[in-house]
Amino acid sequence: MGRVVFIGAGPGEADLITVRGRQRLAQADVVLFDALTDPALREAAPQAQWLDVGKRGFGHATGQGAINALLVEQALAHGCVVRLKGGDPSVFGRLEEEIASLLAHGIAFEVVPGVTAALAAAAHTARPLTRRGSGRSVSLTTAMTHLGQLHATRSADTEVFYMAGQQLPELAARLLEAGWPAEAPASVVSRAGWPDAQATTHRLADLAQAAAVHAGRPAVVTVGAGAASVVPARTTNTPEFPESPSPAATDD
Repeated sequence: MGRVVFIGAGPGEADLITVRGRQRLAQADVVLFDALTDPALREAAPQAQWLDVGKRGFGHATGQGAINALLVEQALAHGCVVRLKGGDPSVFGRLEEEIASLLAHGIAFEVVPGVTAALAAAAHTARPLTRRGSGRSVSLTTAMTHLGQLHATRSADTEVFYMAGQQLPELAARLLEAGWPAEAPASVVSRAGWPDAQATTHRLADLAQAAAVHAGRPAVVTVGAGAASVVPARTTNTPEFPESPSPAATDD
């Protein structure tokens, strides 16, 4: 019986994986990989057998039950099995179900954390998710529930919605209903962590405008304190100019 290593591959290019993650990947006999992991990571484990168990939202995908069973099957047959997940395994990565399957069969495992898409989006736009005095809490949520229903609330200073690209108009409407002001800053980043990442900034009332730019691309939506641009610090030599409003300006 072998062991399983859950590795967060990061949200985009191969070099966003951690050093530990790449080291563990190099030891793999078998790799079960997600759809959004960079194919370049295969170079880190050329000797391994790579098995595609990818998912794409709520569309056609490898069923979770089948993934759980395959993970156990491979761990019983090989010394080191890597479960390579996009982003961080603990953030919307169905890690709980897979760990439970291993525990039920007495299979040892390790979890190596990774960079999640919310952090890559914040880095790409240079908009910190937390802000001193105005952004003390951050909520990470999926725009759609497992039942296919859109759920949006006002539960933190900064709200980050994953897999939200196809629901931007409805998401904006729900957030306004939940008490967010129409002028609240909003940021949309699609393909965060990749060279072709795109970012747009908006007022919440205008968030629907982003749909055309980000259509068909995995998108992260940030609303609230963490979506606001950074204001230049005032100095004695440089006058402070207010930022001109730009409801749908493109950052890239």
